[in-house]
Amino acid sequence: MTGMRIAGGLLAVATLTAATACTASDQPAHTKTPTAAVTSHPTETPKPLLQQALPNVKGKTFTSMVVDFPPNARALPHRHGNAFVYAYVLEGTVRSKLAGKPVRTYRQGGNWVERPGAHHVLTENTSRTERAKLLVVYVSTTGDKLKVDDPRS
Repeated sequence: MTGMRIAGGLLAVATLTAATACTASDQPAHTKTPTAAVTSHPTETPKPLLQQALPNVKGKTFTSMVVDFPPNARALPHRHGNAFVYAYVLEGTVRSKLAGKPVRTYRQGGNWVERPGAHHVLTENTSRTERAKLLVVYVSTTGDKLKVDDPRS
């Protein structure tokens, strides 16, 4: 059942790829996800799974990773540039907030999307004792940074 949900989510990302195909970026060309700055909470750890240029959408890349949130972990506020983002909770519970939207809590099997340019002001593991893990999929302009922290928010 989980495999079908993941496959369905990936199908949704593939379908929406055309929507991001016209997006241009003038950001520096880097694909490495930067390490978060030191905070009073532990931070997340991304583990890249796959990065593949989209053969039918020139200049776009598909990237997937598992993001591990130890107990009580919180990501710094951040953006994903002009990438379209799909997130699926593999394990645990995550609280998330995009600028201008209400705080949402997602449990295992929950998922959401982030439109290009969205400001992700809160991402945190709600548990003090259990890990949380996300499958995160990006459709981005080839060479763009996938995550840029915004610690001033």
